[in-house]
Amino acid sequence: MPYKLVALDLDDTLLNAEFKISSRNREAIRRVVERGVLVTIATGRMFRSAVRYARELEIDLPLIIYHGAMIREANSGAMIRYCPVPVGPAMEILKFTAAEGFHVNLYIDDHLFVQEENDESRYYQTIASIPVEAVGDLSVFLKHRGVEPIKLSIINRDERMDALQHYLEEQYAGRLTVLQSRPHFLEITSREATKGQALKHLSDLQNIEVGEIVAIGDSYNDIDMLRFAGMGVAMANAPAAVQEAADVITKSNVEDGVAVFLESYILNV
Repeated sequence: MPYKLVALDLDDTLLNAEFKISSRNREAIRRVVERGVLVTIATGRMFRSAVRYARELEIDLPLIIYHGAMIREANSGAMIRYCPVPVGPAMEILKFTAAEGFHVNLYIDDHLFVQEENDESRYYQTIASIPVEAVGDLSVFLKHRGVEPIKLSIINRDERMDALQHYLEEQYAGRLTVLQSRPHFLEITSREATKGQALKHLSDLQNIEVGEIVAIGDSYNDIDMLRFAGMGVAMANAPAAVQEAADVITKSNVEDGVAVFLESYILNV
C-alpha cells in the first residue's frame, strides 16, 4: 500500500544537533511532497516555534503541536483541534511543583510564562528561542487569567525527574497525560492530547487509512504515534522502548535518518 501521509517529530528526529533541517532531509521531503505524499510536523513545540520549520519545508498541512494538544493550520493559523489541561489539576500541579522547587513552563495562547528567569528557562531558550515572560507565582497567575493552559512542562536536571513522573502518573491517572519528551523535560497535557490521537484525528480529516501513514520519532511521547501509524519509524538515537514500538529503525538525527527512510521506502533511491 503506498504511503499518503508522513508525520515527523522535530527535536532529535528531523532536526540535527544545531536544531536545523539538513539539506538532505529538506530535499527528501521536497521530493516526497512532489509525489503527492502529505507531510506534517508532530511535535511538542509551540505553534510559533514549529511553524517556521513548516514554512522552511513549504508544507501547509495542519501541524500537530503541543504533543497533540493542538492541531493548527500552518499558514492561516486556524485551529482544528484543541485539548487544554483543566484548570483544577493545572493549579494543583503548579502549587506542588513550586513547593518542591521544580521549574515549570506554562503555555497559554501560544505564549510561554515562567515564575522567574533562571538556568532552566535559559536552557529551554537555547532549544526553542521563544520569548519568556516571568510572572511570579504561576498558580496565582493562572487563577487570575482564568483560562485552561494548553500544556505544562517541567524542566529538571538534578535526577528527580523519574520520581516526579511516577508520582504525577499515579496522582492523575486517567485524567492527564504525563510523558518525558526529551532528557530533563516532563510534559503534562490533557488525557486526549497525545501525538497518536492527534494523528488519528488528522488522518480521519484527510480520509487516509492507517496503513497509508508513516510516523517518525525518537522519544517516549512518540510511542503511541509510532504504534498507531501503518509504518512506525524510530531514530537510531531513540531509547530502547521507543525503538521497540517501531516497525523500522532508521539512522540517527545527525545522520539524516529521516531522509534515509524516505529515500529507501518512498522514493526508492
